[in-house]
Amino acid sequence: MHQFTGSESIEAAVAAASAILTKAHTAPNSDAKPWQLIEPQTPAQWQAYYALRYQILRAPWQQPPGSERDEAEDSASHRMIISAEGEALAVGRIQPLGQARAQIRYMAVHAQWQGKGLGQHIVAALEEQALAWQCHDIVLNARETAEGFYQKLGYISGTPQPPLFGIAHRQMTKRIRLAWSADECHAVAHRLVAMWQQTIPLVAFMQLQIHAFDGTRLWCHAPLAPNKNLHHTMFAGSIASQLTICGWGMVWLQLQALGLDGDIVLAQSQLNYKAPVSGNSLVECGLLDIQGDLSRLVSGRKAKQQVPVRLWQAGQVVAEFIGTFVVLPKANSTAGVNR
Repeated sequence: MHQFTGSESIEAAVAAASAILTKAHTAPNSDAKPWQLIEPQTPAQWQAYYALRYQILRAPWQQPPGSERDEAEDSASHRMIISAEGEALAVGRIQPLGQARAQIRYMAVHAQWQGKGLGQHIVAALEEQALAWQCHDIVLNARETAEGFYQKLGYISGTPQPPLFGIAHRQMTKRIRLAWSADECHAVAHRLVAMWQQTIPLVAFMQLQIHAFDGTRLWCHAPLAPNKNLHHTMFAGSIASQLTICGWGMVWLQLQALGLDGDIVLAQSQLNYKAPVSGNSLVECGLLDIQGDLSRLVSGRKAKQQVPVRLWQAGQVVAEFIGTFVVLPKANSTAGVNR
């Protein structure tokens, strides 16, 4: 991430929170769950991995063993979830396509474990791998019955694809990193802060700043002192304002990257306060968590995104916000963060 402020304690907090987010995606707590997310390594794990892939994706259509593999296995990255006994419960693969793109393929979940969130963990781990490859976009071809699952994870439905075994498929895509260099991220973040300060007087009073933006996650910081309540903890209104403004900012950043324009308004929000804020805190908004398609603006239609934002303190999430932001074509709206 690119640093915009000089506080080492805040920088350490960003690193700690980032590590927690990555771990949550790639290595869920096996002590709290009867399974573990891994990369297959041993012969037994690979055997179980391909067996589940064949059982779910090929056997029901009388395809021969071996049809569950292709020529890209060695260049791809693989994830699987196993039980305590080593049984494969869910599998998935991602492969680099070049031009900062990657493709998810061969997603399969054991029949007895479907609907329990395992597929979501596999997808999240594969997305983290794509980020490690410096990819900007992920593409996949979803079965018609799985389209809703991927939409909930932020994938946008595209063109129909040729049927496989008579099953309709549709291409879906997700932007996981805005296509800017580190210097460009720095510059656009400073533009965003300047706009906040010019148009939202509260930002200056709160001393809200962007601490870091790397094209994938936006981190904001406001000191406790100007935002305290009578209990010497952060005022709930300041927390709500930070989370709303940060979420608004992530929508604006996406519009800049896409070369689009529109008025961003907050249509609906949910906010959960988990613990008081008594020290350094950080607001975090990640592109991976966002649902909704902004490209509708190209045809003059309004667009909508659901944007989760979190407030971190000492490695823990102390407030969670989910905002539904609507972007209106300029000719049909009045600008503002809220309506």
